[in-house]
Amino acid sequence: MRVGIVCPYSFDAPGGVQFHVRDLAEELIDRGHEVSVLAPAEESTPVPSYVVPAGRTVPIPYNGAVARLNFGPVVAARARRWVEQGAFDVLHLHEPVLPSLSMLALWAAEGPVVGTFHSSMDRSRGLQAISPVVAPMLQKLAARIAVSDEARRTLVQHLGGDAVVVPNGVYVDRFGIAEPSAAWRGTQERPTVAFLGRLDEPRKGLPILAAAVQDVLREVPGARFLIAGGGDAEEERELLTRHGDAVQFLGRISEEKKRSLFASVDVYVAPQTGGESFGIVLVEAMSGGALVVASGIPAFRAVLDEGRCGHLFRTGDPADLARVLVRALTDRAATADVRVRARHRVRRYDWSTVASQVLAVYDTVLDTERATVQDDLATRAVAGLLRSARRTGRGD
Repeated sequence: MRVGIVCPYSFDAPGGVQFHVRDLAEELIDRGHEVSVLAPAEESTPVPSYVVPAGRTVPIPYNGAVARLNFGPVVAARARRWVEQGAFDVLHLHEPVLPSLSMLALWAAEGPVVGTFHSSMDRSRGLQAISPVVAPMLQKLAARIAVSDEARRTLVQHLGGDAVVVPNGVYVDRFGIAEPSAAWRGTQERPTVAFLGRLDEPRKGLPILAAAVQDVLREVPGARFLIAGGGDAEEERELLTRHGDAVQFLGRISEEKKRSLFASVDVYVAPQTGGESFGIVLVEAMSGGALVVASGIPAFRAVLDEGRCGHLFRTGDPADLARVLVRALTDRAATADVRVRARHRVRRYDWSTVASQVLAVYDTVLDTERATVQDDLATRAVAGLLRSARRTGRGD
């Protein structure tokens, strides 16, 4: 099968959707399919051989973060040319309603098209405003995928229609076999807690964690907090550095170091306040063996099976976060069963399972397309016979 995948977000600053597109493409290639990915990226940006760079992007505030998108006539021409030359059996567009590459590819598309929706939000005046414009265009989608129930709810609420839920994927075993780092490994006396996310995006929750650290250290004086991620957060840095060597800022870390981090720490904390449709980092942490403590936003509750596979705290409440963290760090017996359940649950998110679900959507779309073509041929044949019979009856 020849598959074209479009990523709306820039590979210059990769995030969750870009990693999803990359991993899906590589899993499909490993299974023998031909894959081409069209994505925003500078010509000088290192990208995999299957990625076609679509040029530089513009940073745009979106859903509590900054999305790097590209649009315009030059990009539209590139997208059209890529679609035409690709002759894809299936075109798979991610976030097709964003004013970016996926929307441009949708305009140019002619054959079977699948759309995946990643975003989750309660209210969006922007989506409501463009709904009358994009709704007819979305009729070109032969199938819709949502990465979670939250993403599906956002789609239904703001744009109408429905979608099948296929979650984000993780290479679970890559995290499971990662080598722990002696510098990050927790001990009974000095357990470690990790945070990973953009430091300057308030919705990632670093201010909530920063406000909880002192209460945790009061009960667990040896605890260490490892803060990973890019961005400036001067106020939080100033607050956290007061705790001396109990807090360490790691900066941006590579994928390899991320896997090592999750294999090393006792607890991964996810204090996000909203705007998350799934929680892929929770699955990665569980795959690496870390116990997850997360805010009770709907997406995280779903991944953690309502607290059976991790601990939940009241969203936005530093005192409750501190209470749950202290319990997680001190009551190891109470967390043993949670870790076992988490280890089993992550298998459903492994790419071996997720890619098969995506391929099942492709097959359904192609089967429907073939059936439609056959129906059209049959209809034309019957119509031709009827016309011939009428001519015969008239003696033509």
